[in-house]
Amino acid sequence: MWAQTLRQQRNASQLRSFAAPLFSTHTTPVSPFFTTTTTTRSLATSNTTETRRVTLIPGDGIGVEISNAVKAIFKAAAAPVEWEEVIVSTLNAKPGQNPLNQDVIDSINKNKIGLKGPLATPIGKGHMSLNLALRKQFGLYANVRPVKSIPGVKSGYDNVGLCVIRENTEGEYTGIEHMVTPGVAQSIKLITREASKKVADYAFQYAKFQNKPKVIAAHKTSVMRQADGLFIKSCKEVSCSYPTIQFEEMSIDKVCLELTNKPEKFDVLVLPNLYGDIVSDLCAGLVGGLGLTPSGNIGTEAAIFESVHGTAPDIAGQNKANPTALLLSAVMMLRHMHMFQKADLIETAALDVLRAGKTITGDLGGRASTSEYTDAICSRIHELQ
Repeated sequence: MWAQTLRQQRNASQLRSFAAPLFSTHTTPVSPFFTTTTTTRSLATSNTTETRRVTLIPGDGIGVEISNAVKAIFKAAAAPVEWEEVIVSTLNAKPGQNPLNQDVIDSINKNKIGLKGPLATPIGKGHMSLNLALRKQFGLYANVRPVKSIPGVKSGYDNVGLCVIRENTEGEYTGIEHMVTPGVAQSIKLITREASKKVADYAFQYAKFQNKPKVIAAHKTSVMRQADGLFIKSCKEVSCSYPTIQFEEMSIDKVCLELTNKPEKFDVLVLPNLYGDIVSDLCAGLVGGLGLTPSGNIGTEAAIFESVHGTAPDIAGQNKANPTALLLSAVMMLRHMHMFQKADLIETAALDVLRAGKTITGDLGGRASTSEYTDAICSRIHELQ
């Protein structure tokens, strides 16, 4: 009981650090600009203006361009962030080699916070996913993906407001696989009670702080009775500690169907690794795509925020990339560091530009370049200050 109380206190502290209007682990939109409610903000510690050093991994493809856009916007907002840039890429790494160099390991261990652009993983060449390597290296057990309809952005839905919380360390992504015999491959799905309860507890803490009435856990127990059964059993056990929050288990098939029919019925989704990977992208499609949805990977000792779209090598270096996803992930990061005022300022400016629709990139139906879109957000920041 004492251990559980300590765990809840630790998770509560992490969640308070994210208290935010929209793009954080707390999704509480109450106005067109997603201003923080008094209740949510009062749970957080006071706003800090102390300069923090942040590890920046620009990434591959368009990563450098969108990272530069974020840096320019942070400079315009006078955000107290000092960037420590490190280069990580599998493009020059040898197959089977650990893709993480010592520089990035040392930097994140020291700074405890990072922002990462898109990273490429060569397909079929034996390379380990860099994203997976980072999650394993730093114990980033929860992937948090808030998804919210954005005024001014055309999509099939205008009432989406949910958060996908994905177990980030096991499932099918452990890399335990082998060739049984030529032409027959076997991959192991690993589910543990400890990891399942840890991410479930995070999901319920999130729902509690956001006044979300329900947590839904997804599964496929009709087929994977042992693995998914353990995940659901663990979620049920955790739910007993949160009697004011409804808990529902739902097959992954039905989750996908209901998300496309009635996304407004979902508040918080908690899922094993693979299901969470797929569903979080599905949810991004409901509100305009991966170019608009932020992401945070949360661990006990460190956190890394990232854009989850691809490297887009076809437009790299052409000043066409949309930096919104990385920018909103950086807004989540600011709130994690208790820089609430700067986070609100940057988010408001970005959403204002998106809502106006006059200076948006090609993927959103506009004609603006990366730099023009960035300049528009910077100008809006100056107007708001």
